[in-house]
Amino acid sequence: MPFCFYRQNPRTWQTIRVENDLYFQIRVGTLLPDAALPFDLYVLVNKKYIHYLPAGGKMSQEKISKLKGSEQFFVPLPQRQAFKDFVSQSLNQESVSVASKAKILRDTSISLVEEIYEKKDIGDALNESKEVVGHFVKLLNETPESIDHLIQLSTHDFYTFNHSLDVSVYALGIGKLVGYNDEMLAELGRGSLFHDIGKKWVAAEIICKKGALDEAEWAQMQRHPEYGLKILSEYDVSDAIKACCFEHHESFLGNGYPQKLDGPSIHPMARIVAIADTFDALTTQRSYNQPMTPKDALLFMSTKIKGKYDPDILKALNDVVNKLD
Repeated sequence: MPFCFYRQNPRTWQTIRVENDLYFQIRVGTLLPDAALPFDLYVLVNKKYIHYLPAGGKMSQEKISKLKGSEQFFVPLPQRQAFKDFVSQSLNQESVSVASKAKILRDTSISLVEEIYEKKDIGDALNESKEVVGHFVKLLNETPESIDHLIQLSTHDFYTFNHSLDVSVYALGIGKLVGYNDEMLAELGRGSLFHDIGKKWVAAEIICKKGALDEAEWAQMQRHPEYGLKILSEYDVSDAIKACCFEHHESFLGNGYPQKLDGPSIHPMARIVAIADTFDALTTQRSYNQPMTPKDALLFMSTKIKGKYDPDILKALNDVVNKLD
């Protein structure tokens, strides 16, 4: 797949065969310490699934702390509902801090985004995204300060998985601030998660290139909104979600791509995704440039490239980020 990321190889445990050999991946951050897990945990070693913890087992805080935050576990596919119920229960517990809930949501979501880009058929991920984004909206409604925790969890490493999730977090914060209702936030959250889905069809050497793209490579990269629209058109998704994908590189000045739409012609949700996308790109470490600080990125966007964006949305981004000071 044309998406470059590093996955830590775990140690060796006893191999146990699981019927159907079908799993989905989760991250250690989704596991509450000392909570009985209603599902089995496996790790992948040398292309074999190794049983790590049986259903009913617990992970101590000490063990969780020793594992890296990006540590991958795998759960048998028939136990997906048990995992989803566990996440929902964790998010509904008053004893769980807002910071912990934000961490659970982020790690649940990054696993979903990995599925989006690793699997040929994104139908399951599209369906799963409804519930995941619903959790984000619910958390924002119940604890508005949770957006601060979610933003602070941003990795600032430009991998497609992390970038898509971070753009979604910024977009939801902006959408909440400009008065979007829950239904609109749900559409915005899903649209921003899938905004770069067209990169599945861009050559791996371009996506993973350590350096600036040449003219031919840039021409192919610029086709990812078109590719994304083609992919999403195979599924039952709203026009708003498609617009977030197809129009997030349009500019208010009319010099964006792929359609060169001017300001009023750009879908309102795509305007939000465009700003969130640029801000995350500017503040993220890449192989060929150093990231800007959030304040410097806001200043740059508000002065040097101000005309590219909806001014109301740009102001909302300033308000969202400046709250973190």
